[in-house]
Amino acid sequence: MVSQLAKWMCPAICNPMDQETVRTYDSGARGFAEEWEEEQAAPADLQAVVRQYFRPGPTIDVGCGSGRDTAWLSANGFDVVGIDASKGLIEEAQRRHPGINFIMGRLPELEALQSGAYQNVLCETVIMHLGAEGAAASARRLAELLMPGGVLYLSWRVTEGEDIRDPKGRLYAAFDTSLITGAIDGLDIELDERIVSASSQKVVHRLVARRPAG
Repeated sequence: MVSQLAKWMCPAICNPMDQETVRTYDSGARGFAEEWEEEQAAPADLQAVVRQYFRPGPTIDVGCGSGRDTAWLSANGFDVVGIDASKGLIEEAQRRHPGINFIMGRLPELEALQSGAYQNVLCETVIMHLGAEGAAASARRLAELLMPGGVLYLSWRVTEGEDIRDPKGRLYAAFDTSLITGAIDGLDIELDERIVSASSQKVVHRLVARRPAG
């Protein structure tokens, strides 16, 4: 276990969520929510995969943003909690989707979540905001959350070459898919593909992986 002194000495390693990205989401939460929920097309590709692979049971939406996907999961019968690192986005999610449970939490630690407790874990286009090392650590932690037979849906925006920041200041890390598949070694990968997102129209890579039941 990392000591409190070590955490104080190495916050960039122990808590690698990019701070400028979080500040951007905090300050622009309402605008981002409007973009995701009112301007973009519905994420029909994400929803189709969830219908195919997810099963009833405790579900967590990690990096829930404005709560768009959390609300859809709830409306479709999943016992779901949304979690995000941005206080501004959590407040926006609570305002837009009352009655759904939203909590604060940051990858890769997700200290409020119990390992082995979830049937379904959704993490849509989040880990690229952490840098390569943080993305791998986050994938490992997301895998730890699964109960036997549980399913992880994990996707990220694809950035070729070197890390970049968009005009709003958000970090988009460049890393190879093998970094993530290596981090979730031990899960059975059932879907591995690169697509153009139906909602954002950006290139994303997505994986669906299951923890063996036995």
